[in-house]
Amino acid sequence: MALPETEIAPFSVEPLSPSIGAVIAGADLSRPDPALCAALKQALLTWKVLFFYDNDISAAEQVALARQFGALETHPVVPHVPGQPEVSVIVHDRNSRGNQNMWHSDVTWRPDPSWGSILRAVEVPEVGGDTLFADMGAAYDGLPPALKARIEGRSAVHEMGYLKVMMRKQGMSADEQKETARKYPPSAHPIVRIHPDTGRKILYVNAVFTKRILDMEPGESSALLNTLCARASVPEYQCRFRWRKNAIAFWDNRATQHYAVSDYWPARRHMERVSIVGDRPY
Repeated sequence: MALPETEIAPFSVEPLSPSIGAVIAGADLSRPDPALCAALKQALLTWKVLFFYDNDISAAEQVALARQFGALETHPVVPHVPGQPEVSVIVHDRNSRGNQNMWHSDVTWRPDPSWGSILRAVEVPEVGGDTLFADMGAAYDGLPPALKARIEGRSAVHEMGYLKVMMRKQGMSADEQKETARKYPPSAHPIVRIHPDTGRKILYVNAVFTKRILDMEPGESSALLNTLCARASVPEYQCRFRWRKNAIAFWDNRATQHYAVSDYWPARRHMERVSIVGDRPY
């Protein structure tokens, strides 16, 4: 969705690193007209994650913004805003330490994982609670040729994992847990996916949801997954965002992984996320 060469983006862009992350200024996300959304989509394909400060929008406006980019998901486990099932609520405080502090892409256990997410900061600690993002295209590019050849054409299985623990903590009955697991069985995805908009090869395994490589002995599978998942932790592939109230992040879930730093306990961190339905990786 490239803009015509004669058209200028209606905002400014300040990169946070050479390949991933940019702060966008001058974009009013409460009024997402088609020209603005086209420009944002193009910037997102370039920078993989966009950050916005001082965009005081409501949950309803957040939903309206996300709908400009596609149909929206509802999460089967994470709590949501009452009456707005598309808006997932992620709150940690004195009674609940943050637990998103592992590198991952969202909901890769779905057959068609989300392509994008828009996260809004409702309440943040005075310091701490940053989010890191990793460019998984750069992570693939940095693999040795022999390792690229070893994983070419292979697939791995993704499962709900720790979300099963969340179900129990939230008081879901055994029958409800079983029904949720039935509705969302494990999915197999290519270890190297092709980005549908850019054509770029993306390393598509993560430490949270990817459990095993198909047609590989368990020990070899585990060792290889550990090696591949560790590539997200390379600083040269990363950017880091410090949140403020009313800040927003919009990321391409197909091209990135993220890590929510859980260093702020017992302070409170309240975030609300809307995710856009994606396509089946290939």
